[in-house]
Amino acid sequence: MLKSLMRWIDSWSIHTSPETLTAENSQVQWLRILPFILLHLACLAVFWVGVSWFALGFMLAFYLIRMFSITAFFHRYLSHKTFQTSRLVQFLFVLMGTMSAQRGPLWWAAHHRYHHRYTDTLQDPHSSTHGFWYSHVGWFLNEYNFATRKEVIRDWMKYPELIWLDRFSLIVVLLTAGGIYALGEWLAMTWPQLGTSGLQLLVWGFVVSTVLLLHATLCINSLAHHYGSRDFDTDDHSRNNLFLSIITLGEGWHNNHHYYAGSTRQGFYWWQIDVTYYLLKLMSLFGLVWGLKPIPARVYDVSKIARARKQKKAAKTGTPNIHSKESP
Repeated sequence: MLKSLMRWIDSWSIHTSPETLTAENSQVQWLRILPFILLHLACLAVFWVGVSWFALGFMLAFYLIRMFSITAFFHRYLSHKTFQTSRLVQFLFVLMGTMSAQRGPLWWAAHHRYHHRYTDTLQDPHSSTHGFWYSHVGWFLNEYNFATRKEVIRDWMKYPELIWLDRFSLIVVLLTAGGIYALGEWLAMTWPQLGTSGLQLLVWGFVVSTVLLLHATLCINSLAHHYGSRDFDTDDHSRNNLFLSIITLGEGWHNNHHYYAGSTRQGFYWWQIDVTYYLLKLMSLFGLVWGLKPIPARVYDVSKIARARKQKKAAKTGTPNIHSKESP
């Protein structure tokens, strides 16, 4: 009990992760994940607090702000370093990402780097080979993946503010929930015509928004390794999925990303919607971020889409396609 309580307060109270996944350390730790369970049960409160257009609007806005912080800064910045930014912008967006209740930023980045290093193997933290349940939620509810794997994020350990956010991420989440409740109470007194209250804004704007955000993000670990198309022949099960790209602001182009993770953009073609990239491009115009890494031309050369276009063009002109297996 004491061990679980300490982990709620300071996630670094357990310093190392087990080296190998076993039947024992892969089991769900029900006591430790009690806040995760309560967060989901709290969604039922929507039947008691009612609903308002303002609460729904706040829910969507808070979802989008935090989703962008996760996809742009937890993923493309901390995990892959695909662009640069100032220390202030880094802190502000990493802070907003921490409000998502997806554990700490360094924990998130470290496990994602492990995922790319060992994708769909036994060492992958959320390998799709273990089934949907494990790759979706089971992987972060156990002992094996609890601790931050500091050895793979040493480049970020020089920032004490990031270490603090990683250690005390639950405190950030609780303060966020309290702040939203206080905002709802203030709005109820000052603008009653909005039809909201502290509890209503807390339930819709924080609880429901956070649960939707969490599972949308986790779908990239699970669904994006089972459903969709493959534009590149990678050694894993990654897929491109338009629906997942829409709800995650561009993360659904997962096969693209696994073939070449070094670019800021994950939608490699103009029709592959990547809202996170568009927003980062806009931020770069104002000098908030810079050094966005492009997609190398060689990446397109091996794309199935590019090969199909060349074959179609060759068929029309009667010119042999040197990239085709049937060409001499």
